[in-house]
Amino acid sequence: MAEESDFADKVPPSFYEMGNKIIYETEAKGLNPGLIVLLVVVGLLLIFLVGNYILYSYAQKTLPPRKKKPVSKKKMKRERLKQGVSAPGE
Repeated sequence: MAEESDFADKVPPSFYEMGNKIIYETEAKGLNPGLIVLLVVVGLLLIFLVGNYILYSYAQKTLPPRKKKPVSKKKMKRERLKQGVSAPGE
């Protein structure tokens, strides 16, 4: 309770009272916290996307091409008949 009486006669440093008007002192206190969060999120997203692109390009250079599925004999016969070549053994 003694602490409250110590500050009762002091005016907070953020504003001064002049009659009925209150004049607020505006000082640059650094960056807005919302802006900091936005910059961090955008930075992380950018790092993620750039990292993915680097990994993708590295994988394209180093990994062998995918193997195609083997074509069944039935499909091979059908393709040869479409081209006009008779299947062997017929």
